Amino acid sequence: MKTLDFWFDPVSPYAWLAFQRLPEAFVGLSYSVRYRPIVFAALLKHHAHKGPAEIEPKRAWTFRQVHWLGHRHCIPIDTPARHPFNPLALSRLAWATAPAGETPGRHACEQVLRHVWIGGADAEAADRVAALRAELAPAIDPAGDEAKQRLRAATDDALAKGVFGVPTLGIDDKRFWGFDALDMAAGYLRGEAWFSGPAWDREGAPRPGVTRPAPPS
Repeated sequence: MKTLDFWFDPVSPYAWLAFQRLPEAFVGLSYSVRYRPIVFAALLKHHAHKGPAEIEPKRAWTFRQVHWLGHRHCIPIDTPARHPFNPLALSRLAWATAPAGETPGRHACEQVLRHVWIGGADAEAADRVAALRAELAPAIDPAGDEAKQRLRAATDDALAKGVFGVPTLGIDDKRFWGFDALDMAAGYLRGEAWFSGPAWDREGAPRPGVTRPAPPS
C-alpha cells in the first residue's frame, strides 16, 4: 500500500475540489493519505510569484473555472465573501487537531475546507472560526507556538521536496500538482508503463531558454 502526501492550503479552491474528488479518482487502489496543511503564501514568496487572486484577469478566470469544475464533477463550491483572506488560523487549527508526530485526519481537514468553500461566508469571521474550533476540539492551542511550528515545519518540508503550489500530491519521489493531476497520480499508482519510460525524467530536465531580466529595484 502506498502512502500519499496531500499538501494544501484552505485558501485554494482547487484544494477543496481535489480533496473531494480524490477518493473517486483513486477508487480501486490501495493507499493511505497524510494530509499536510501548508502556507501557500510562503511558496509564492519563495518562488517570487503572485497568487492567482492577485492578478485580476487570472482571479476572474480562476473562479469561473473552479465553479465549472465543481459543476462538472458534482462538487458543491461557494466562493467565500472575501478572497484572498488570511488562512493561517485555519491551517494551524487543522494541525492542532493532530496527535503529536502525526498529521491531521481527513475529517478535520474536510471541516476546515468546508468552512471556507461551502456557504459563501467570511472564512475569517471570528464567530465562525470559534464555532469550528469548538467542533474540532483541538488537542493543543491553535494559536500557540506548537501549532505554529507544526505548520511552519510542514511548509519548510514541502519546499524542500519541491512543492511550488497547492494542492500537490506526493507519491514516492514524484509530485503531482493541481486538481487536474489527480488522474495522472492515479495512473502512476496503477503502474502505467509511461512512468517507467524516459519521458518523466527527460521532460523534467532543465534546458536552455530565454530568461527575463530581473525587474529594476
